[in-house]
Amino acid sequence: MNVRDFIDHHYRHFNAAALRDAAVAYEKHLAGGGRMFVTLAGAMSTAELGLSLAEMIRQDKVHAICCTGANLEEDLFNLVAHDLYERIPNYRDLTPQDEHALHERGLARVTDTCIPEEDAMRRIKRVLRERWIAAGKAGRAAFPHEYMYEALLAGDYVEHYQIDPKDSWMIAAAQKNLPMFVPGWEDSTMGNGLAAYIVEGVLTDARCIKQGQECMVELIRWYGQTSAKSSIGFFQIGGGIAGDFPICVVPLMQHDLLRTGTPCWGYFCQISDSTTSYGSYSGAVPNEKITWSKLDVNTPKFVIESDATIVAPLIFAYLLGW
Repeated sequence: MNVRDFIDHHYRHFNAAALRDAAVAYEKHLAGGGRMFVTLAGAMSTAELGLSLAEMIRQDKVHAICCTGANLEEDLFNLVAHDLYERIPNYRDLTPQDEHALHERGLARVTDTCIPEEDAMRRIKRVLRERWIAAGKAGRAAFPHEYMYEALLAGDYVEHYQIDPKDSWMIAAAQKNLPMFVPGWEDSTMGNGLAAYIVEGVLTDARCIKQGQECMVELIRWYGQTSAKSSIGFFQIGGGIAGDFPICVVPLMQHDLLRTGTPCWGYFCQISDSTTSYGSYSGAVPNEKITWSKLDVNTPKFVIESDATIVAPLIFAYLLGW
């Protein structure tokens, strides 16, 4: 029994049923000519979501992505340093002294996975540094992901690949020139690195990088052009800025730009193990989003309260017929 048949047969109730219903509706949305916008929060790249997401991109089941700066860069870290990562299954038992020992070895921990700073982070940053410097001298500005796309397509990291490149979602996205939106990129290792280069005088300023407002303006342009032809779905993995930033483009266009004909998102699914509560997790439940002009009464809406590292690959496998 393949994954799709397994889900169809066994996932009948509760979060399991929500998973299947969301996958079926995702497929229906695409079959009707719709497009899908995917958001990545948390540490999904370190969780190696590229193993399924890359194929989703190649098969045109994902049409744009909004992600944190961490997810953007961590797919590349895994690409060039995978064999040097260390997994720590008993991470819950680590003492502060154990954590300090990892730090002293140059390992940065993400739950059960340790990323080697020198071989992953610095290797990626060295290449981007030269591209940023060249852009600064030329008076060019681009979004963070565009420099990464260019480096990947130019083969700047090929000699360091430690995984099959077909499992890198960033390579798949670069090859498709997939629309990408990365709000708050400064809150990432590469973003921190660029700030350090400015302080050190390696770069005179940050004008080589397009910033958050420019990212929103580009999202307005993309949503306007795309929604004029197709309904756009919103598939949200986790919460935070990766989801909150793009979903508000609709009320922005309707109320601030007075483009009253702008359609709401045509599908909505959120995967999260965080329960919405007072002043805590900042993700409104789907019905609340109706009051903000983000979703419509008839928008298919799904919330799957579970671990995204389990749920997202299952939904993607379902859609890919695996």
